[in-house]
Amino acid sequence: MKNWVAFLGMLPLVFFSYQVKGQSSEQEVKAVIEQLFDGMRAKDGGMVGSAFLEDAPMQTVISGENGSRVGSNSVADFVQRIATTPEDVQLDERILDYQIKVDGDMAAAWTPYEFYVNGNFSHCGVNSFQLVRTEEGWKIAYIIDTRRKEGC
Repeated sequence: MKNWVAFLGMLPLVFFSYQVKGQSSEQEVKAVIEQLFDGMRAKDGGMVGSAFLEDAPMQTVISGENGSRVGSNSVADFVQRIATTPEDVQLDERILDYQIKVDGDMAAAWTPYEFYVNGNFSHCGVNSFQLVRTEEGWKIAYIIDTRRKEGC
């Protein structure tokens, strides 16, 4: 009977541990995304670059009168642009929401945002991240975003 009572007493702990583990992955994914944008605000190329897999593609959906096309950029170019942003230019991408899904070592995040330059609204859109858990932790494997000035 003592063993049965002890077992029942441990069930909430086992259940809680399982929930914390599930939430932990989502929190870790969110932390990598926050690191990217904190690095942008700080103009810290190393901080920005370490959020990505080395050859991760970066793309933007560019809407036009005749339909949309996709523009591409490399992480190295992006990091260079961030690191060489003039001191008097402040970049601030404000994430409005995080929708994160995790399956094992893969995660997807959908993050609506507003972007400001020197405190002035520039554009808004959505980032779609694909992340992979590596030996060093979660890394952004791919990002594509939309950008618009209206309908935010």
